[in-house]
Amino acid sequence: MKKLLFSVLVFMLFFNCNQTKEDVEVVIEKKEVAYDMYQPSEMANLMNEMYAQNLKVKQEILEGKIPTEFPLDFLKIHTAELSEFKSRNETFQSFSKLFIESEKEIFNTESQIPIEERFNTTINLCISCHQTECTGPITRIQKLLIK
Repeated sequence: MKKLLFSVLVFMLFFNCNQTKEDVEVVIEKKEVAYDMYQPSEMANLMNEMYAQNLKVKQEILEGKIPTEFPLDFLKIHTAELSEFKSRNETFQSFSKLFIESEKEIFNTESQIPIEERFNTTINLCISCHQTECTGPITRIQKLLIK
């Protein structure tokens, strides 16, 4: 009797598990994924341009060349649109004004201050400003310093 009951159970189990592909309906849902892509602000783009320009100036200085043309795009620091969560405060205004003056001094061919010192003063101003706001790029900026 036990063998018969066992055989029936095994038969039912095998029969129920042996379904064909037609018996199984597979539903695959395709969902459209919308990514929230980072869009850098006008200021972030300007800062990247400033970095690239100062990297070029650093290379010229190391090659013994004296840069003579101040990049006028740097003046956009006063008007470039900031990220939504940032605002222009007094600290930013002060640092940006000092930065422009210091940057212009790099291109002053009549200055008695060594070019490396003028350049490093400008880069240190960038670092000082970034210590108050947006600290992320400080290590990148420090690489601009002439040692």
